[in-house]
Amino acid sequence: MQYFSDRERGPRPRTEETVSPTAWGGIVAFINTLISTGAFGYQFPELCPDGMGPVSTNEGQLSLAIQAEIPGLSWPLETTSDEPGGFSWARKPYAPDTLMILDLVQFCYSIVAKPVQGGFHPFFQQHHLSYNVEEGREEFRNRINTIFSRNSIAYELKADGSIIRLAPAVLRDALVNAIFRTGDFTLDHMLEDSRIKFLSPDASVRREAVERLWDCWERIKTVEKPDNKRLSVTLLLDKAAVETDIRQLLEEESKKLTDIGNSFHIRHTEVTQTRISDSDHLDYLFHRLFAMIQLLLKKR
Repeated sequence: MQYFSDRERGPRPRTEETVSPTAWGGIVAFINTLISTGAFGYQFPELCPDGMGPVSTNEGQLSLAIQAEIPGLSWPLETTSDEPGGFSWARKPYAPDTLMILDLVQFCYSIVAKPVQGGFHPFFQQHHLSYNVEEGREEFRNRINTIFSRNSIAYELKADGSIIRLAPAVLRDALVNAIFRTGDFTLDHMLEDSRIKFLSPDASVRREAVERLWDCWERIKTVEKPDNKRLSVTLLLDKAAVETDIRQLLEEESKKLTDIGNSFHIRHTEVTQTRISDSDHLDYLFHRLFAMIQLLLKKR
């Protein structure tokens, strides 16, 4: 469903990388509803005493499985916590670690199915259930992605069960649709590895994406003349621009990008290198180099 406000004003910018207590509350409410309707009974069934199949979700077995696969996540799922040093009734909105929440979303997606009511058992006052996995997963994915979208959260649950981070808008289409055919199989693989890692929800993996992209940069600088890196760079830049001013600009940018890779904790790990910890700074550096690489490959 598209909300009226989205039609009038456009979708909200998806820039938040932390799942807020409000969004977490919506996810918990949705999961609890699915438990009560038996949607997880496909994998964790509560069986009818008459032996005729599942009638609901076995919440006890479900909780044990969740806690085993997502250590540290409390059950029942909590949406509030006590104020430090306060009374038990003085509680504030709460959300666990974002990566833990995303793991839970993926786990639930892997086991959900749409319950279909069958025969009614009047003695136990319950329906026997069958399940449609495809419809259940599609409904689950749509609801979760709606919660993400309405709360400006920069993640998306895909049909294969993976969760990707939505890159900054200026990079999003270029990254999602990128297919690398440079003529160098190793370089293609390196670029694809960097692209995939940059879409990870985990900031540490995105840091690896930046490091990998700078590895790509060093390799790209040798593609024209493998035995002479300096000449190879010159040939690349000559192909990228014929206008003198733009050619000079690209040469200066090429040198600056190399300096960035050597000065920060990207290509080297000495204690003198500056470590990049801010996620927005990782986005900026990735975007800056990716734009340069994109231009050189296109003009090549």
